[in-house]
Amino acid sequence: MTETALPLAGLRVLDISSFIAAPAAATVLGDWGADVIKIEGPDGDPNRAIMHTSANYPKGEVNYPWHMDSRNKRSLVLDLKNPAARPALDRLIAASDILICNFPPPVREKLRLAYDDVKAINPRLIYASLTGYGETGPDRDRPGFDATAYFARSGLLDAQRYEGGPPGVPGPAQGDRATAMGLVSAILMALMHRMKTGEGSWVGTSLLGNGLWSCGVIAQAALVGAYLPHRPPPDRPRSALGNIYRTADDRWLQITIVREDKLWAPLCTAVGRPELIGDPRFAETATRRRHAAELAAILSDEFARRDYEHWREALASHDVTFGVISRPQDVPDDLQAVACGAIVETAIPEMPRTLSNPIRLGFAEQRIAHAAPALGQHSDEILREAGLGAGEIAALRASGAVR
Repeated sequence: MTETALPLAGLRVLDISSFIAAPAAATVLGDWGADVIKIEGPDGDPNRAIMHTSANYPKGEVNYPWHMDSRNKRSLVLDLKNPAARPALDRLIAASDILICNFPPPVREKLRLAYDDVKAINPRLIYASLTGYGETGPDRDRPGFDATAYFARSGLLDAQRYEGGPPGVPGPAQGDRATAMGLVSAILMALMHRMKTGEGSWVGTSLLGNGLWSCGVIAQAALVGAYLPHRPPPDRPRSALGNIYRTADDRWLQITIVREDKLWAPLCTAVGRPELIGDPRFAETATRRRHAAELAAILSDEFARRDYEHWREALASHDVTFGVISRPQDVPDDLQAVACGAIVETAIPEMPRTLSNPIRLGFAEQRIAHAAPALGQHSDEILREAGLGAGEIAALRASGAVR
């Protein structure tokens, strides 16, 4: 399939956002054919340097965060604080289909980039807003990152910790990427609305809203007054059949058996302990729960006797539900991740493989990833497409509005 046949081919997206969640949404649109113009300030998106500036990013010779989140985009440096830049920005808004913005509301208003401002220029425009805490309420103006809004404020960090221990610290951008897919969904619904009515619209989502949605079981329980104590450690779990176990080669398995009536006997057979099937301590779900610590100790000893590969084959052969807790260094060799299209080849010589977005379509394949742009790499090209002549572009550069 050619790129012109991709489902979003012909759409122009202005990515006026920084860091990760909102730009990642623009990346997904670009994967499916949209022309994504990344508008950056003179210093560029901080995501260009985040691998070096963040203590939590793995360091490498390849600027992988920038390539992953800005693949297939074109870069225009436009200083939105410079009044001379506004006419050029308005021309781009008038010729675009989607604008993605993650400025806090006060900044949008100061830059005249609120929805009402751009709607006056292009009534068919879809304006997609990403915020930390939402568009209304006492915290609407607070800046938010995924660690603070998605994970911390939503209750996710507290819900996942073991009793007596501190909340865990999330890895970089985990909540950002999940939130990006929420923004993509909102944009696609706005496109459907425009197809039916011819009208543009505002759509949006927040890190907090997506974090609460991800924490749905725990958060909804709290809304009706239901709570669980913090998770007990693996040696005395609530259920030994929903627990983690270490193998002889220092790998960890996650056993998740929901249908205990169906899989209790196969599990006992798989671990070589068929006598446990009729053991009165474990014969029924209720008794297994009462004796969860004893059962966990037995299973822990058994799993520690053999390597992961043995358990992978033994558990799979008895249809026991399990998963290996993969390490980051296992990802490059995960054949299933390649087979299902989660890891794909690129056209970037220094980064020959990357992660695809998780959407799969029976009628199209994602665009191959090309290198993320250098700062201002396409400024002149984009401005010419917007109808500016050589003299106008030169004047913008002289004023400092364009780089």
